[in-house]
Amino acid sequence: MIIKSLLDTDLYKINMLRVYFHRFSNRMGKFTFKCRNKDVVFTPSMLKRINEEIDSLCSLKFKEEEIQYIGNLSWMKKSIGFLEFLRLFQFNRNYIDVQLNQNQLKIEAKGPIFMVSYFETFILSIVSEVYYDAMYPEMDYDLAKSRLNDKIELLKSCPLKFSEFGARRRFSFNWHETVIKTLIEKVSKDSFTGTSDMYLAMKYNIVPQGTMAHEFLCLGQGLDSVTLAKSQKYMFEQWADEYRGSLGIALSDNLGIDKFIEDFDLYLAKLFNGIRQDSGDPKVVAEKMIKHYRNLGIDTKSKTIVFSDCLDFDKAKELYNEFKDKINVAFGIGTNLVCDMGISPLQCVMKLVEVDGKPVAKISDSNGKLMCEDQSYINYLMSVIKK
Repeated sequence: MIIKSLLDTDLYKINMLRVYFHRFSNRMGKFTFKCRNKDVVFTPSMLKRINEEIDSLCSLKFKEEEIQYIGNLSWMKKSIGFLEFLRLFQFNRNYIDVQLNQNQLKIEAKGPIFMVSYFETFILSIVSEVYYDAMYPEMDYDLAKSRLNDKIELLKSCPLKFSEFGARRRFSFNWHETVIKTLIEKVSKDSFTGTSDMYLAMKYNIVPQGTMAHEFLCLGQGLDSVTLAKSQKYMFEQWADEYRGSLGIALSDNLGIDKFIEDFDLYLAKLFNGIRQDSGDPKVVAEKMIKHYRNLGIDTKSKTIVFSDCLDFDKAKELYNEFKDKINVAFGIGTNLVCDMGISPLQCVMKLVEVDGKPVAKISDSNGKLMCEDQSYINYLMSVIKK
């Protein structure tokens, strides 16, 4: 059984789940899976095991100590109704379907958004581990351990702050846990600031990290109560109203950095602690945000940029040295920590593509990350962004 706890997922899934439960419980969502690797082949035996693992996932419920852990997070302490909902939460197997089509996985989760959103990271973890277990059953971990130690050595000469963000693309849970234990043992707390994986954060008493994902901002596009042009700003306002100053790192690239800056007015720029850069040229995004903060009269050293797009430690070191004197800098590093095994890692995603039967989409600052089943909607969305 790959997933043994409903906490073995990214913190932002729980954060978003609370907002969905409180504010959007009547919305229906559709999530679809995509593997971006062109040369990856999935087999019938992999499909069989993936379905078995999802069956097991759907049998899980939160344990009482896990509910208490969530309830002790500072921003969750007063959310009594949500915590009671979590006590009752269990995945509905009827909401998710997995098939094989010409050696490619077709996965679709469809149902109330506060139920199906939580599938995402679990499905990606399951697919990754099933694939790697089938393709590399005799993995030699010496290379991975050596590469991890090289990263740790680099940190001795560069005191950058980073969190581990790799649950969705890890080689395996066991290796993920080994990485966390090694970082705790060998890296200072000032540098290694925590993990996005709540189960490992709870088990090893380290800080859980994360705020929101792109799906949250995409949800706004499917609402009749707000115009498409204002949907991103509306969702930031909903987040701020829900969490009242906590969890203040905003995603900057859901509709591109230029639209983000347009929406991120003085009110939001003061309200949020900073941004997370997850696509595009990180240097361009950082310079644009620094300029935006300065134009608004905001001290950039009071704000933070979290870089999290396909990072390794050499890239992080370069970005740290370039921007550390201009703005607070932090990093979220995932695949390079938990799947640096000397193989080509899977690049799999599971994205929200519909809300209440209407298309929604993330317009990334990088090519190749867009997922939408309706090209006419993409054309319309692009025209709205550019106005």
